[in-house]
Amino acid sequence: MKTLQIDIVSDIACPWCAIGYARLEKAMDALKDDMNFMVQWHAFELNPDPSGDGEPILPALSRKYGRSEDEMRANQAQMIEIASRLGLNFEKLQERHTRNTFDAHRLVKWAGEHGKQTAMKMAFFEAYFGRAENISNPDALVYCVESIGLDGDRARELLASDQYADAVRQDEAQYQQAGVSAVPAYIINQKYLVSGAQEPETLVKALREISESG
Repeated sequence: MKTLQIDIVSDIACPWCAIGYARLEKAMDALKDDMNFMVQWHAFELNPDPSGDGEPILPALSRKYGRSEDEMRANQAQMIEIASRLGLNFEKLQERHTRNTFDAHRLVKWAGEHGKQTAMKMAFFEAYFGRAENISNPDALVYCVESIGLDGDRARELLASDQYADAVRQDEAQYQQAGVSAVPAYIINQKYLVSGAQEPETLVKALREISESG
């Protein structure tokens, strides 16, 4: 049975990253009798500015994409529907604020050392899109840490330090230099790039082709 390594470049503040992973899970499940998968998460920041208290998401998106708030609201409503069909909680997608995710990425790195990288990422997605929590706030982050069975006190110590900061910055620099400018992006076997939140069927086809190409 072949093993495929999947390096996922994503941001916790990216709804399509959550949708994309849910679709990837379906693809991996469809292929589980033929392949093993090793998944590793890598950092990307949509909002790298850590200053300020964030702003409501709809006007922020409206300004970013040069479209009306009504258009953005309709776009987000469509995403909620897609997420719901995949079993994701996006209930507060339109109520969230823009947030910097650097500290959350540090905790994802740390959780990886405990075999809980994906669980940590999922907990952050749920907090941000499902509950509109401030995912740059230590209390919100520690709640997520404890929800997956990791040590909240240790997480607070980590957040108060600069641990894993270099690892996150190296991650971001490496994939930017490799040409990743939008997320989600999947790098398969450190060689093949699959971009965007592709449908499960598309991913199954791509993973099969990559596996067969050796």
